[in-house]
Amino acid sequence: MRSAALAERTAPRKSPPFHYNGRVTAYLKLLLFLLVGLGLTVGALVAYTMHWNGQPLPLQEDTRVELRPGQSFAAFAETLGDAGYLSRPSLWTMLARVTGAARRVQAGEYWLRVGDTPAVLLDRLLRGEVAVYEVTLLEGWTVRRALSELAAQETLTHELQSVNESTLLGVLGLPEGHAEGLFFPDTYRFERGTTDSEILRRAYRKLQDELAVRWEGRDAGLPYQTPYEALIVASLIEKETGREEDRASIAQVFATRLRKGMRLQTDPSVIYGIGEGFDGDLTRAHLKTDTPYNTYTRSGLPPTPIALAGARSLDAALHPAAGDFLYFVSRGDGTSHFSVSLEEHEAAVRRYQLQ
Repeated sequence: MRSAALAERTAPRKSPPFHYNGRVTAYLKLLLFLLVGLGLTVGALVAYTMHWNGQPLPLQEDTRVELRPGQSFAAFAETLGDAGYLSRPSLWTMLARVTGAARRVQAGEYWLRVGDTPAVLLDRLLRGEVAVYEVTLLEGWTVRRALSELAAQETLTHELQSVNESTLLGVLGLPEGHAEGLFFPDTYRFERGTTDSEILRRAYRKLQDELAVRWEGRDAGLPYQTPYEALIVASLIEKETGREEDRASIAQVFATRLRKGMRLQTDPSVIYGIGEGFDGDLTRAHLKTDTPYNTYTRSGLPPTPIALAGARSLDAALHPAAGDFLYFVSRGDGTSHFSVSLEEHEAAVRRYQLQ
């Protein structure tokens, strides 16, 4: 008996089979609850983020902002937040970091448009769609007027403050000479920091291209020996009229007079020769005062263009109307009266000018 009892006490005990007890079950339920709660929280955060990311920015009007070179995305976001342009800068930064966009945005100045969302703005930063500005050089402007317009553009970098018509081309690195009329009047788009020099180089290249194409397709028998002479005539046309229907007839008058050896007698050229001293009243004394641009005292063309000539005046100069007109005079309403004879012209002057 004793031996049997001792053997029973010393025999190895078998472990009972494993069973989930109440405590383990409670732990699992808690873990499951936490996981579900975490999933719901993450889902709600993602849903909120996506909703916020698609809502318009709190803008009252279009505005511009700058992401500076070397500036962190977080600092840029905070700048927008401080200015009232972005409601959740930290959330936007987190979203950009998670997607890797924060490392790929491009520095520059950007438009914030009314209706833009954070997602739209971030996409714009990634594609580098920087703010673009425009400056327009108008037909009939002198180079001096064009330089003044460029100087007024605050978003341009200015390099041409002390130039004039005689020194401008050299400063631009172009063949030196008189710069008047050598820039095509058009609207030029640019980014902040572009130089005024670059705008004029673009305008110069465009003028050369436009003139070259038109010179190749010019009418036969024109009294111009070079494209530059045609450009001079185009500038005279530009200053004589703004009416499309009169340009080709004015070109015909100039071409006919040049063929006949008659002086052009065009007032805008005389006025250009007077320069800054002109007070708006062209007198007989002005017409008799000789300058290189006085087409009453000198035969042939002025030495240079007198203004920026646009495409329509270039076309008219190189495709004059058919006819025998030798004179024209303004009617005072923007149109011109054309005459074949001096007698008819003098009658038109009395009718439209002297009265």
